[in-house]
Amino acid sequence: MPRRNRPGRARKRQRPEPPALTGWGRTESGPDGDWIVRSVPGERAIKQYRCPGCDHEIREGTPHVVAWPADSTGSVTERRHWHRGCWHARQRRGPPQGL
Repeated sequence: MPRRNRPGRARKRQRPEPPALTGWGRTESGPDGDWIVRSVPGERAIKQYRCPGCDHEIREGTPHVVAWPADSTGSVTERRHWHRGCWHARQRRGPPQGL
């Protein structure tokens, strides 16, 4: 009798449920409200932006995230570009000094 090289279908692994996705962004909840967040890979970052978390520039080619309130349409005036570390640390620190 030949040997089976593949495990049976009954042995499927249980994968954790991915975060809620809305189109091409994911929804994140926090004490500051619900946000739609989209990752921007470095090769797609073709402009410079200013991060509201640290008030430093996000240079061209730098991977980062774009976030806007979940209860809005995501218009250009509501979207903010953040360094990934600044986005994750936004609850631990206040606004940048001098603003």
